[in-house]
Amino acid sequence: MKLLLIGYGKMGRAIEAQAIARGHQIAGIVDPSHPTVQISDFSPAEADAAIEFTHPDAAYQNVVACLQQGIPVVCGSTGWLHHFAEAQALSKQTGTPLFYASNYSVGVNLFFHFNEYIAAKMHQFGGYDVQVREIHHTQKVDQPSGTALTAAEGILRHFPAKTTWRNEAATTPQELAVLSEREGAVVGTHIVAYTSPADSIELKHEAHTRDGFVQGALLAAEWLPGRQGVFGMKDLLGL
Repeated sequence: MKLLLIGYGKMGRAIEAQAIARGHQIAGIVDPSHPTVQISDFSPAEADAAIEFTHPDAAYQNVVACLQQGIPVVCGSTGWLHHFAEAQALSKQTGTPLFYASNYSVGVNLFFHFNEYIAAKMHQFGGYDVQVREIHHTQKVDQPSGTALTAAEGILRHFPAKTTWRNEAATTPQELAVLSEREGAVVGTHIVAYTSPADSIELKHEAHTRDGFVQGALLAAEWLPGRQGVFGMKDLLGL
């Protein structure tokens, strides 16, 4: 495939290396480090798919530009989902597919799956409180992480005692605490903890490297062309 990389930070560079190793070509790199290259320079004939990992303030416009050019886009940037409905509408209008995930790791998406199952069971038996913790490197801009938000949304769907979340300690029993920590070079750790007076139960995912995220993003880019609609990791993995 011919892949357009949007964003050339740690994830972009890792995707480039693995894409080449899998036999793909890099059609171009759109990033401030490559100031003469723009998404509008590319058509579907020149790029089979785009992979976008940038910043919350740039992601939505990048997605819009890809959809307008007719280039299937795999987006991994978080912090822009207040525009997601608009992106969905544009995907439908242009007939160009969009793939979004807050986390592309297969392991994390299994974590999401188990998280919802456990939330339903814990609600069924009662007696437990729950909170989410996420720990990332100090360069991560948005908080809570998109992965933590996805976990929180899964809990809210299946644990009716919690009706809303907040990015600090809960102040009422109905609030789900989503706690964010930034330290060192931590790739990404997410913990869902249930506690009762009698015991504690934790579901934890700890990323050791970015390889899992990169592999998932490339799988999505290989899977997406030729489809129509908006997709996520549940579609890719059949969860």
